[in-house]
This record gives sequence, C-alpha cells and structure tokens, in this order.
Amino acid sequence: MPRPALRSRTLRRVKKRLPGGGFIIHYLKRKPSPAKCAVCGRKLHGVPRKSPSIIKKISKSKKTPSRPYGGNLCSRCAREKVKENLR
Repeated sequence: MPRPALRSRTLRRVKKRLPGGGFIIHYLKRKPSPAKCAVCGRKLHGVPRKSPSIIKKISKSKKTPSRPYGGNLCSRCAREKVKENLR
C-alpha cells in the first residue's frame, strides 16, 4: 500500500512499465485547467497550462500573447472588442 500522503486523489496515478514486464505506479501532480476567454469561455491559445507557482517564474512574453487583451480574451472576442471601441 502506498504511504498515506500518496493515497489522496489530488495526485494522478500513472502506470509505468518496467524492463522485466511488471508495472509500477508513479504519483504525479495533476495539470491545471487551461486558461479560458472571459467572454465566450473558449481555451486561450498561447497561454501555458502551468501552476501559478511555475507561471510566476516565467517571463511575461511567454505568459500571454502580445496583442490587446492577450491572455484575457480569445482572438475572436478581442477582435470584436477592438472593433467596438473604434466605433
């Protein structure tokens, strides 16, 4: 039986095959959910799917697309918002 800290379902279980044909279970952290558009809820492209502790260590240019509303709105919604502001 795994030690008590590994019995939690917060860690995902990955079966790894061993050279002798057996299996071993590795306990890994789960991936966070992808960033979503604030208007339509679609997945944002160009935004990494990492935990907050890892995201704060990477540079700003790698966190979000370098366009208006990048990292907050998807490209479609950002396009509509910019057109709306020009009127």
